[in-house]
Amino acid sequence: MNANSSNSSNPMPDNSISSADFSTNAIKPSPSSSSQGQQMWGGRFSEATDSFVAAFTASVGFDQRFARHDIEGSIAHATMLGQCNILTDSEVATIIEGLQQVLREIEAGDFNWSIALEDVHMNVESRLTDIIGAVGKKLHTGRSRNDQVATDIRLWLREETDNIIELLVRLQSGLLNLAEQHTDTIMPGFTHLQTAQPVSFGHHVMAWFEMLYRDTERLVDARRRINQLPLGSAALAGTTFPIDRTITAELLGFEGICQNSLDAVSDRDFAIEFTSNASILMMHLSRMSEEIILWMSAQFNFVKIPDRFCTGSSIMPQKKNPDVPELVRGKAARVFGQLTTLLSLMKSQPLAYNKDNQEDKEPLFDCVDTLTGSLLAFADMLPNITPNVEAMREATMKGYATATDLADYLVRRGVAFRDAHEVVGNAVALAIDEGVDLSDLTLEQLQQFSDAIGDDVFDYLTLEGSLAARDHLGGTAPNQVKQAVINGRARLKAFA
Repeated sequence: MNANSSNSSNPMPDNSISSADFSTNAIKPSPSSSSQGQQMWGGRFSEATDSFVAAFTASVGFDQRFARHDIEGSIAHATMLGQCNILTDSEVATIIEGLQQVLREIEAGDFNWSIALEDVHMNVESRLTDIIGAVGKKLHTGRSRNDQVATDIRLWLREETDNIIELLVRLQSGLLNLAEQHTDTIMPGFTHLQTAQPVSFGHHVMAWFEMLYRDTERLVDARRRINQLPLGSAALAGTTFPIDRTITAELLGFEGICQNSLDAVSDRDFAIEFTSNASILMMHLSRMSEEIILWMSAQFNFVKIPDRFCTGSSIMPQKKNPDVPELVRGKAARVFGQLTTLLSLMKSQPLAYNKDNQEDKEPLFDCVDTLTGSLLAFADMLPNITPNVEAMREATMKGYATATDLADYLVRRGVAFRDAHEVVGNAVALAIDEGVDLSDLTLEQLQQFSDAIGDDVFDYLTLEGSLAARDHLGGTAPNQVKQAVINGRARLKAFA
C-alpha cells in the first residue's frame, strides 16, 4: 500500500519496533497493586480496588502490543495541543522527548509493565510522568482513554492490513508464475468431485488467483474505513478545548476523521469488517488446502509440495503428510470463531463506550496472527507446487472428459442440444462397456448413434483440442490462460 501507509510527517523515530515485540513482554505487578494511590483515576473512589478485580479488569497483558502506536498517537496529540496553543512549545518538546525515552525503554525490554496501571495507556503515561515530572500529566488534556484506544486499534490494524495486503500480492505473484509455467498442462476439471471437462492446470491456478484478488480488493476497501481518526472525541461528547483534529489526522496519516464522537469511541465495525474479510480469505485458503490435500494423496497423485511443508509418521515410514495445508484448513475455523466473537461482543452494547470493548483486542490479535501466519506459509508453498503431469493427463483420460465436446460438435452439425446430449450419453455407455475412452471408439461405433458424426470428430475428442476450443475470455484455452497471467500482473500493480 502507498496511500498513507508511511507518511513523511509521522512524528515517530525511525527505529520503531513491530507490534509483535510486545506480545510476550512479562508483566511485573507492583507488590501493592491494590493500593488506591496506584490508580491514576482514583480520586472518586473511597476504597482500594481488590487485587483480583485489578488483575481481572486489566488489559495490559495484551494491549501492550499497542505501545508503539499509543506513543505515536500521543506524540501527534501533544503536537496538536501545542499548535492550538493549549500547551506551550516547551511543554510539547518535553513531552515528546519523554515519550521517545519511554519507547526506547520498551524497545530495549527495560519497561516495567504494571497490572496496577491497568492498560498500555496508563503505563506509558505513568512512566512519562516519572521521567519528565508534572508536565507529563498535561498530555491527557482534551482526550480520554476511550478515543485513545480507538485510535491505537486503528493505527495498529491499518499497519497489519498493509502487511497482509503485501503478503497477498506476494502470494498472487507466485501463483501467476506457476500458472504461466503450466498453461499447457492438462488436468481434469471437477464438479461434484467427478471428472467433468479437461482444463489447464494453469487455468486452475488462475482460479485461485481470482479468489485472492477479490480478497485483496476487500482489504484495500476496508482499509479506508479503518483509516479514520477517532482522537478528539474524548470520552464520548468531544472536548471543551479548542483542538484541531485535522492536525492530528495529518500527523498520523489518517484519510479522514470520525464524524460523530459517540460513534467514534464505541463502534468496532471496522474491526468486524476486517475479521469478516479475513474469514472469507481463510475460507479461500482452506479450499485451496483441501485440493492440495486431495491431490497429494496416492489416489490422485497430482502434485508434490516441498518436504519442508510436510511431516512424517511416527509409525508408518512411508507417510508424507501435508501438515501445513491441513493446519491452514483447520485455522480457518479459528478465524471464523473470532468473527463470531466480535459480532456477539458488539450486538447488545448501548452507546457509547462500555468495558465490554476491552474484549475486542484478543480476538482481533488472534485473527491477524492466524491469517498472517497462514499467508506466510502459502506464499512460499503454493508457488512451489510441482504437478505430476502424466498422472493428471491419465486421470483426465479416465473420466470421459470430452463428452461435452462431442455434444457441442453435434450441435454445430445441426443436432438439437438435448438430442446431442442423448447421443453422447449412449456413446459414453458404450465406452464404459468397452472399457475405453470416447476417443478410442471407432468412427463406425460413434456413427451408430448419429449420422451427423463425421471423420473429423476425433479432432474434437482430444484433450488438446478440447482445451483449445474454449478460446474466449475466461476460458481454459492455453493462449487465454497466458493472457490472463499478463492481465493479472497488470492488475496487481494497483496494490503496489
